[in-house]
Amino acid sequence: MDPHTPLSEILATTPRHLKSLTEIGIRTVGDLLNYFPRTHSDFSQLCKISEVIPNETNTVVGKIQKLRVFRTPRGKTLVTAKLVSDEGELELIWFNQTFITRILRNDDEIAISGKIQISRSGKHSLVGGSFEKISDEMLHAGRIIPIYRSHGKLISSKWLREKIYPLLPFAKKLPQPLPFEIVAREKLLPLGEAIRQIHFPESFEKLERARESLAFEELFFLQLGGLLRKLDWRRGAAGSGKKIPHSPELLAEFAAKIPFKFTRAQKISSAEILADLKKDLPMNRLLEGDVGSGKTVVAALAIFLTAKAACQTSQAACQTSQAIHQTSQAACQAALLAPTEILAAQHFRNFLKILHPLGVRGELLTGSTPAKKKREISAKLKSGELDLVVGTHALLESRVEFHNLALAVIDEQHRFGVEQRILIKKNSTPHILSLTATPIPRTLALTIFGDQDVSIIDELPPGRKPAITRIIPPKKREEAYRWIESEVQKGRQVFVVCPLVEESEVLEVKSAKKEFKRLSEEVFPNLKLGLLHGKLRPKEKDAAMAAFAAGETQILVATTVIEVGIDIPNATIMLIEAAERFGLAQLHQLRGRVGRGEAQSYCFLFSESESEEVRTRLHAMENISSGFELAKMDLKLRGPGEVFGVRQSGIPDLKVAKLTDHELIKKSRAAAEKILDNDPTLENHPQILERLERVEIMNEK
Repeated sequence: MDPHTPLSEILATTPRHLKSLTEIGIRTVGDLLNYFPRTHSDFSQLCKISEVIPNETNTVVGKIQKLRVFRTPRGKTLVTAKLVSDEGELELIWFNQTFITRILRNDDEIAISGKIQISRSGKHSLVGGSFEKISDEMLHAGRIIPIYRSHGKLISSKWLREKIYPLLPFAKKLPQPLPFEIVAREKLLPLGEAIRQIHFPESFEKLERARESLAFEELFFLQLGGLLRKLDWRRGAAGSGKKIPHSPELLAEFAAKIPFKFTRAQKISSAEILADLKKDLPMNRLLEGDVGSGKTVVAALAIFLTAKAACQTSQAACQTSQAIHQTSQAACQAALLAPTEILAAQHFRNFLKILHPLGVRGELLTGSTPAKKKREISAKLKSGELDLVVGTHALLESRVEFHNLALAVIDEQHRFGVEQRILIKKNSTPHILSLTATPIPRTLALTIFGDQDVSIIDELPPGRKPAITRIIPPKKREEAYRWIESEVQKGRQVFVVCPLVEESEVLEVKSAKKEFKRLSEEVFPNLKLGLLHGKLRPKEKDAAMAAFAAGETQILVATTVIEVGIDIPNATIMLIEAAERFGLAQLHQLRGRVGRGEAQSYCFLFSESESEEVRTRLHAMENISSGFELAKMDLKLRGPGEVFGVRQSGIPDLKVAKLTDHELIKKSRAAAEKILDNDPTLENHPQILERLERVEIMNEK
């Protein structure tokens, strides 16, 4: 037997069980050994029957007496027994588990673990305990036991313990992917021992060492995959980039056209981007920043310099921005790719305000652009008459050809997946600047986006007031409505966000359609309301946003389609229904849609949940205005898969490692960098290459 041996050849079980295992990706011995527990329960500390502690987990040992089964007047089946030892006796109760009478007999000696309940008469009982007959190899009691994720009715935690334990001797046959020098230097457990201890630990100290060893390995390969992709990018793209120079005069020209000064963080990020643009190695940089931190204007500077590059490279004598119109044959072009038509249109308007006075010619290209207009834009792009195109997935269509694409700006890149590579491969590797409004701590950003350089804007422009955030209990709802109405009468506008588009029979939460009807007819009958959600046609979405932006509607009822990028300076109130259904990062993104102007903004969180965890999260929204701080808290409370969306963001579904363990991330990254410094092709580390290929971390070829 080896790690690749199919379980069907060695596991004593039924075809139905094997089928259930394949549904969760478990087919071989190695797969099963790498199916790690989600947590562990401490059933190792034995206590005397006379000293059991109510409402806490107790593990006691004794002999079974008076085992019997009977039905209650309400139709429940009870199995009861006495657990007897020299220290006393304890009543055992199991509900609807008659199979226990086939497993246990009177006088069997068992260890049993569970919580002690006290009846009104003061009698102690252990209800629904996990038990096992006393033996040298106990799996379910009397030790630290692994708790696995169950699957369906067949694959239970108990069943998995019984199947995994006999396979542990074969863990030592699993190939050790980490080089010996790393295992020794970082004081990690050998892989076979780490797997043994993660499943059936001898102590909590050894369990922690196993977790750290396995987590380090996961993070090491995650880091290594990203660093290899970066090396691969640099090898393949070296010398292919378009050098985009800049001068003090150009920077001064740009600065004169914007009505504010860059913050310290904007200056640092801009300097990093401009340094990349001057090289013939194409930039691959992520620019991340909190809501309203000014990422767009930094991207606008890069686009401006790209458009001006034609003027500087094709005709050295060109001095004015208007001269770019006469040099189209050598023009350097920029494209901005946005995930939705609403965002693309908004970006286009914002860039037009900044760049049009500087002589940059741009167009908007989306799926709803009329066919004739699309042909015109495509022709201008191909001839070099356009400096900038802002668009959606429509930019990826085969008929869209650029004359000389030098810079691609990609907004919220995780929403495009690998599609953005179409744009890159089709246009001779332009400089890539990715934008994200999800604030991720730098250590985590370098881990997730390991193939990119990272720039962070971690401060807001001076004078921007944080939104005042309040949790609104049900009894205060009507009062909040009347206050909102008074603010609207003063000329302010309001977002109302619901988690669903339509009413659900399963989820008792408000839908945008139903709430729009209720608010229009019952709550704000004298105000003008609009409706916006993802199921509307593009033209309907645009019309709803245009009406709100123009002030024709005063309250916009929407789903999270307005989560990122919508910019309405007059909107000062964000009302979020069923706020408990959103994570902190998403709530912060929604809150960022207000406060774009000079007036004080407000965010009201409506929730009927009484959960302590929910209250903790929502109170954090009241007290913390920094998106970075909220992201850190959200990661601890919910994990990265929930915060960023594992599928969308490319974040791996890690088995053991936590992306909040910054120290372990730093250590694993340093180890990965050291390996690549000494062996950039991994020629001398075939075991690492094999592992990378097996888990498909390496870059797609």
